[in-house]
Amino acid sequence: MLKKISFLFGFLALAGCQSTVVTQGGAEGSSTEISEVTLGNDGTFRVGVLLPLSGNAAKQGNGLKNATMLALEDVNEPNLILQYYDTKGTPEGAQVAAVNALNQNSRLLIGPLKSSSVQAISEEARSRNVPVIAFNTGSNVLQPGIYTLGLMVDEQVDRIMTYAANHGRSRFALLIPDNKTGVAVARAAVKSAQKNGVKITRIGFYTPGTTDFSDITKQMSDYNARTGRLQNLKNSLKAKVNAGDANAAKVLARLNKTDTLGDVDFDTVLIPESGAGLKAAVAMFGYYDVYAPQVKFIGTSVWENTPLNRESALRGSWYPALSRSHGSYFANKYANLFGERPSSLYSMGYDAVALSAALSKKSGSDLNETITNPDGYLGINGAFRLLDNGQNQHSLDIVEVRPGGDVIIDEAPKKFDLMEPFDGNSAIVLEPGYQAPRIFGKDTSTAQSLIYGRSLGLENQPLDYIPTAQEKEIVREGLQKLNIVVPE
Repeated sequence: MLKKISFLFGFLALAGCQSTVVTQGGAEGSSTEISEVTLGNDGTFRVGVLLPLSGNAAKQGNGLKNATMLALEDVNEPNLILQYYDTKGTPEGAQVAAVNALNQNSRLLIGPLKSSSVQAISEEARSRNVPVIAFNTGSNVLQPGIYTLGLMVDEQVDRIMTYAANHGRSRFALLIPDNKTGVAVARAAVKSAQKNGVKITRIGFYTPGTTDFSDITKQMSDYNARTGRLQNLKNSLKAKVNAGDANAAKVLARLNKTDTLGDVDFDTVLIPESGAGLKAAVAMFGYYDVYAPQVKFIGTSVWENTPLNRESALRGSWYPALSRSHGSYFANKYANLFGERPSSLYSMGYDAVALSAALSKKSGSDLNETITNPDGYLGINGAFRLLDNGQNQHSLDIVEVRPGGDVIIDEAPKKFDLMEPFDGNSAIVLEPGYQAPRIFGKDTSTAQSLIYGRSLGLENQPLDYIPTAQEKEIVREGLQKLNIVVPE
């Protein structure tokens, strides 16, 4: 049974809140040098909140701080004390902040934000048996006692691919950044494809941050081969037209309205990109004759950061997102108090404090055992649970892009009893006869080593020709009469 950890609809006045906020370690400009002060055990539950309140990530850090203070007001837990420590956005700053928090008797650490900072504090926190609930999504730094509330790439990819597979999509292409995130997406996609009995036919890599997708989308769409087929067919028809064949002239007139001949070997494209990059990538696929609805575009939760309803090429596309069942309460209250709409990251700060309030009632028990309760918790972002290996599982909505605004088409599950955790980082076991996807934008052997853990020794295979419905009609009505064989 899910534990509800936050009073989602409690509008409590700050003046009446008995929980305590203490600012330490630089949040008010004080020193971040290690403090030797140790607070006695007075029956309170102290939580050290490690955030980049200054430095390059200060906007995110202060947004998270605002969210945690909002949560503290709502939970109204008298024994809960939050102490804020500025990590300055660096691993060194995080290490100093963590030592200060631990010296001041913190029973739990919330934060830091970045993977490098989490790695910097892990040894000290584990040596004192103090759990860490961070916001990073780098699974390489997670371990027992070092948890994250950050939305994992693995579960996003599996959720959207599973939904797509259950709705008739069977052949997937991936357009991914050439970095660790892209590799994580590819690994998760391969495992999800195996689980769902679908295929990944091709993977394209692009330089992170680019908005020029012309070359990679042209390669992935086999544009040259498809235009070449069309031109060969037109040449055959022209010869018959010149000989006075009226039927050939009719067919040629229809073909002159098309740009390519033959479909691509995928019906779905996963693009874990946002903003101008996402829009540019989809536009270039369209330029090379790859369109919805024949091809469905799907994404990850980063799509939520980009207004998409005016992008006609993306209408009908799908992406996963944190549950919106209670998110409007948090977003509206945050905006009213702080004058701006919160990012989804900030809502995780809220849930971290709400979870802390639940833990404060378990001060005599093993916190790790309570944190990893397999039944999970119900927070602002819907149902979630933290796993023994430090990773987590969220229940995610599926959202469709529509002209009037994005719409939830499949609500997040409210219970975990039928949801097995998905681990995209475990070893990939390939069945005999596995057909490796074609690789574009990167050396095939190198890409395979990153994704599969080894080179598969398989070269890119030529595509089968897949005629479109329109082309089948043309063949049926005209080409058979002319005894023309469509060139490969």
